[in-house]
Amino acid sequence: MRGKISAAIKQKAVMEIESGRLSQSEVTRRLCVDGETVRSWLTAYRSESNAGLECGRKNRIYSVQTKQQAVETYLTGQYSLQKICEIFKIRGTHQLRDWLKVYNSGREFKRMSGGSRMKSTHKATKEERIQIAKECLASGNNYGEIAKKYGVSYQQARTWTLKYKELGEAGLEDRRGKRKYEQEPRTELEQAQIRIAQLEHQLRMAEMENHLLKK
Repeated sequence: MRGKISAAIKQKAVMEIESGRLSQSEVTRRLCVDGETVRSWLTAYRSESNAGLECGRKNRIYSVQTKQQAVETYLTGQYSLQKICEIFKIRGTHQLRDWLKVYNSGREFKRMSGGSRMKSTHKATKEERIQIAKECLASGNNYGEIAKKYGVSYQQARTWTLKYKELGEAGLEDRRGKRKYEQEPRTELEQAQIRIAQLEHQLRMAEMENHLLKK
């Protein structure tokens, strides 16, 4: 099939997959599209029902909180990119991937933006984060003043201070980009959580391997 695919055809394709009558690979072959395209239809449908498949949709505006929560939930290692998009009603995995790049780079999410353009901030080293946390505590939690001094955001200064108070210097290690099962535990609770994440990851890998072997 050539040209733009109508919303009606997308809806029919999605319903065939959801009902189990057709596989994703069969739909990609019949409609001459790639697998990523079909997965994006499924994500859009599961997030917004048929409205998510309409052509000419307006760009959705996501809050900073939604972006932050989506990224941090993905980094727990419990869900796939597609599942995170369904949970947080994100229209496509490409959007979530953009947010992950921003989060991992140390930049801040721009408020009320539908895209991935973000406000650049200083990427502090671990030593700087420790110093910022210490100065915030010494100043009576004057996050705004200390943040301005070091060229970081108020939110970063506050977060680092709270983590320093809870876990000491170990709490300020940069773990961005590391999923839960890849991390080193800092507390007994984290040790248990990481072990659970590792076991869940091993189980998912085994299930995927078995699925491929059956094919």
